[in-house]
Amino acid sequence: MAYFPENIAKRLSIDETSLSNGELYTIVTNKACKGREGTIVAMVAGTKAETVFVILEKTPLKLRNSITEITLDMSANMGIIAKKYFSNAVRVMHRFHVKKLALEALQEIRIKK
Repeated sequence: MAYFPENIAKRLSIDETSLSNGELYTIVTNKACKGREGTIVAMVAGTKAETVFVILEKTPLKLRNSITEITLDMSANMGIIAKKYFSNAVRVMHRFHVKKLALEALQEIRIKK
């Protein structure tokens, strides 16, 4: 687990990724850094909300409450994390996941006809 509270900004993103051998990680990033230095806020092995809570609990409430936006996918765990630790932030669904869901629905309709 890695935690860099100095990288926390008003707009964050939380997502899961597989780095190697199918190992899943939850990554919290500073959106303003766009992948450059200072991007990673937290990196946690696994995607269970309870595991991520251990890291995010280290962030003072005042700092968590200052976050205005959190971008996430549509998974239940990410929603639970965002609601509990970034309760003042507007939750924004990541456009990749919205597009994927829309395309899957369109494909399903197309196949039925």
